[in-house]
Amino acid sequence: MAYEVEPPKYVRLAQTLQRRIEDGTYAPGTRVPSENQLVQAFGMSRPTVVRALDLLKRDGWLESRQGYGTIVRGRPEVVEQKDRRGREALERDESQSAGRLVEVGHVPVPARIASALGLPKRADVLMRRFLVEEDGEAVELVSSYFPAGLVEGTELGSDEPLSGSVREHLEARKKVRFDHVVERVSARLPEAREAELLDLPDGVPVLSVLVVACDASGRALQVSDVLLPADRQELEDTYRLS
Repeated sequence: MAYEVEPPKYVRLAQTLQRRIEDGTYAPGTRVPSENQLVQAFGMSRPTVVRALDLLKRDGWLESRQGYGTIVRGRPEVVEQKDRRGREALERDESQSAGRLVEVGHVPVPARIASALGLPKRADVLMRRFLVEEDGEAVELVSSYFPAGLVEGTELGSDEPLSGSVREHLEARKKVRFDHVVERVSARLPEAREAELLDLPDGVPVLSVLVVACDASGRALQVSDVLLPADRQELEDTYRLS
């Protein structure tokens, strides 16, 4: 039995407002509804609304202007960079990509993936692990996890590289539809197998981009843990001081 784990209310509200910015409902340069209007529209408390707006300001979607209110800034450049990892994980054609499929099989779900998929600890999931290589060097390790029930009747359990993307395969075979992606970026030390595949010396951390692909209801269909060796990455961010 799977247990649905919903994010906090303020996160769900922030995600809804972010989607409205992305689809043009709230255009760049315009004001978002006031706190009172959001409280009434979504039936949430003022502290919940304030936390959601603060989250969007922190991530660069909104900004406060003295005497004018909260303004839409648009899609932050740093989000474009992070989303690129998410799109690649969903759209990758394994048969045409530089790299190799290194592992396929049913495994107990890792704790960090269980939470994202809404599954109990140690539940059975299918994992597909793809090592991206450039000029013979490992540059990225993508471990994708799927609920066991979702992969029945598909070719995701095959140890042969898929032709076409996983997204296309699932949408065609299981009649599901991917709607949006949530990404969580963190740094950690790699597990032994991950370090071996990425050819990392002891103690070298990795940047983890956890890509959670959901349908319109918010149900997670796929979670990909994209690992980037910290000693081979150069990240740049630009932000405003005002």
